[in-house]
Amino acid sequence: MVLPPKFDHPRGDQALATRNPLSEAVEVDTYAGKLHIKWDSNVKVTPMGQLPFFIQFLKLGGRFDPWVSDCPLHYRSNNAPKKVNVLGLLFLSILSGHNRYAHITNLMSDQVNSRLLGMSKVVSDDSARRGLNKIEEKAGIEWLQTHLQSCYAPLLTTSWILDVDVTVKPLYGHQDGAKKGYNPQKPGRPSHT
Repeated sequence: MVLPPKFDHPRGDQALATRNPLSEAVEVDTYAGKLHIKWDSNVKVTPMGQLPFFIQFLKLGGRFDPWVSDCPLHYRSNNAPKKVNVLGLLFLSILSGHNRYAHITNLMSDQVNSRLLGMSKVVSDDSARRGLNKIEEKAGIEWLQTHLQSCYAPLLTTSWILDVDVTVKPLYGHQDGAKKGYNPQKPGRPSHT
């Protein structure tokens, strides 16, 4: 019987195959068709760069089309904008962090993301404002509540555990949400607990 030779030092880790997934194109399915996204590490980051992936989630998950079709926005004029153009513009505006109608004009030159969302054109902020005014309040709340609930309702059928950190954090001053409560170290001090 011949024994294998002994090594004084361990051989070390085997070299793993190096693969850089960001150098390969990623296929994304949007309303404008399939895109091949390739990352360029030498270019500045854009705030809306991840939007095609979110649009794919909306399309394949069946979230955007029913949201648009169920919307209680109805036009009678042939010259009125399409419902998808109005709702899509508001959707893109919210995702861009806009909090005023005037900020919507920043999206007027964006022809890429609007097409990926299935919009045929970018409407003006006035068209978006008038479109929202046409939605009856009760019907609008019911529409949004129904679609919001369809997102989280499947999660309520699964058992889950709520883990809360109840560490007492004493607050000095008048911060929002601070109440005088149980604080064993400093009785009477405000706390979030």
